[in-house]
Amino acid sequence: MSKVSKVWARQILDSRGLPTVETVVQLDTGHTAVASVPGGTSTGTYECVDLRDNDPANYDGKGVSKAVKNVNETLGPGIWGLDSTDQAAIDKRLIDLDGSKNKSKFGANAILSISAANSKAAAMAQNTSLYAWTNTLAKRAGINAALKVPTPVFNMINGGLHGAGNLDFQEFHVIPATSKNYSEALKIGVEVYITLGKNLERRGAIHSVGDEGGYAPNLFTNADALEVLFESIKETTYQIGRDVFLGLDVAASVFYKNGNYTIRDKSTPLSDDALIDYYKYLNSQYHMSHIEDPLHEDAWASWKKLYESFQGQLTVVGDDLLVTNTERVEKAIAEKACDAILVKPNQVGTVWETLLVVKRAREANWKVITSHRSGETNDWFIADFAVGIGSDFVKFGAPARGERVAKYNRLLSIEAELASAK
Repeated sequence: MSKVSKVWARQILDSRGLPTVETVVQLDTGHTAVASVPGGTSTGTYECVDLRDNDPANYDGKGVSKAVKNVNETLGPGIWGLDSTDQAAIDKRLIDLDGSKNKSKFGANAILSISAANSKAAAMAQNTSLYAWTNTLAKRAGINAALKVPTPVFNMINGGLHGAGNLDFQEFHVIPATSKNYSEALKIGVEVYITLGKNLERRGAIHSVGDEGGYAPNLFTNADALEVLFESIKETTYQIGRDVFLGLDVAASVFYKNGNYTIRDKSTPLSDDALIDYYKYLNSQYHMSHIEDPLHEDAWASWKKLYESFQGQLTVVGDDLLVTNTERVEKAIAEKACDAILVKPNQVGTVWETLLVVKRAREANWKVITSHRSGETNDWFIADFAVGIGSDFVKFGAPARGERVAKYNRLLSIEAELASAK
């Protein structure tokens, strides 16, 4: 047994230059692990609370010194002496110490930093990789997952809150075919990314990058972004519909106001039904493989209607709708609102709770997409986690910016390790 002997935290910066929490967990075996927590820019209403100081004199109110203090003075000491390999017990203690439904007392950022660091330390104490240890935890949680490197979903063009006010839809995706191994898929993503940059430059479009490494061009409509992606893929050696597919993360809640959606593609605001019709048109033109958050997060009846319309044509993914929350997942299953989940541990706040959400999604035969956040660190915990739970896809942004590349490169290492173990 390896027991937690010490826990401490400090404030660091994420990829947006905003403060976040980094925590160290030390075991009585001498093993020490560090984890840092990402933060979202486009966040769902029902996510657990990312605790901020709200002191305008420090980091414009975005500081996390309160969360750090909560780790150092309450949460950390609260798990001293517990068995690090019992992730369920560790996380339950953290949840009980907080006591609130949405982790608003001590902060999901504080809690997850300990939970993730503990899982890393436990893997070290067991002399195994983090992905293998995560797989052990997944099986304990009831997930029958084989170790595999997921297919990457590349965020090639950033809009919405991830862009520069340039586009309404948040992410425009390129997804290699699932028949490709990871190395091949990464190569496809990089080559399309390079070609897209050249294409935007040739058009005279701004081709600086957004929060997640995708280009943030000044295009006229959201459909233009799909078109330039389509054209860029055609300039490569890859065939759309065979080697690579297109997808969207709409993040529709961001441009939903007063009962309607306002997008630059249309001269008047759209109802739920009118927006669904527009998606049907886009899909007829570009044959997308998936669409994420196509409607606002409480439009349950419209989500059901959209899912019925697209069933068998593309995958409907819930992110803001579900926020890695078991209750909302249960409702989505009952309502037949979608057939895939975006998994983000910081939306729920602990490793074990995340595993239970994945278990429920798998029972419903949903696809699982493990995701980063727009505000990331160089911590590659989420890459190992995705492999360990047998995720179908990973969403780590564009194949650019260090905090994204750290995760893609980690998957390369895992792919090589798994191949050598055969």
